[in-house]
Amino acid sequence: MLPHPLLKSHYATPEAKPEFVNRLFDAGAPHYDGITGWGFLGSGSAYRRWVQRRHGLKPGMHLLDVACGTGLMAIEGMRILGTADNITCLDPSEGMMAEARKKLPAKFVVGYADRLPFADASFDFLTMGYALRHVADLAVTLREYHRVLRSGGRVLILEVTKPTSPLGNFFFWLYFGKIFPGLTRLFTRSRAAHDMMYYYWETMDASVPPDSVLAAMRAAGFAVVKRVHVLGLFSEYVALKA
Repeated sequence: MLPHPLLKSHYATPEAKPEFVNRLFDAGAPHYDGITGWGFLGSGSAYRRWVQRRHGLKPGMHLLDVACGTGLMAIEGMRILGTADNITCLDPSEGMMAEARKKLPAKFVVGYADRLPFADASFDFLTMGYALRHVADLAVTLREYHRVLRSGGRVLILEVTKPTSPLGNFFFWLYFGKIFPGLTRLFTRSRAAHDMMYYYWETMDASVPPDSVLAAMRAAGFAVVKRVHVLGLFSEYVALKA
């Protein structure tokens, strides 16, 4: 199950997508934190910490942060856990992980969400922040999440979701499709950073609807599957391994 239709202006086959995405994020990684900081009005850190605590992350748990990027989710997880000793960060982009390594002493693993290099029942809590659109296959990825969680473990996936109303969709396109990439290029003077954020828009615009994500979570074996919709824009997908 593809998270969005093929974006043929970037890659012609699903197999070519990972290489394209890795190149894109490797090149844009040095600018990522600054871009997301001002792009979301400085609210990202507090929200990431709040949402992980609200959905059950507690000291003593073993946390896996998939598609960790520059470590923004894992850092807030560390603040809740009180240590990075129980945190594993996984990402296919060496460039993004190089930025994350500067911030926290977690365990870092290069890898992909749809083939996690971990034993069954290894973690109590699994997070993924704004990256579900970038996986190769939603169904396979979610089955892997279910596999590596312990009984009673929770998964928390954050995403930006396109509004359904015409007016909301217009402003979504205006900000994420035009203003955000344009200001990124202006502030960073980096074509790579601009291209990374424009690709964010393309994948958000083309992404499968929330009902499809929820159905895929249930099909993967998760229980108590739900979506919390925040400010008409953000989706928190949460589920339990029974």
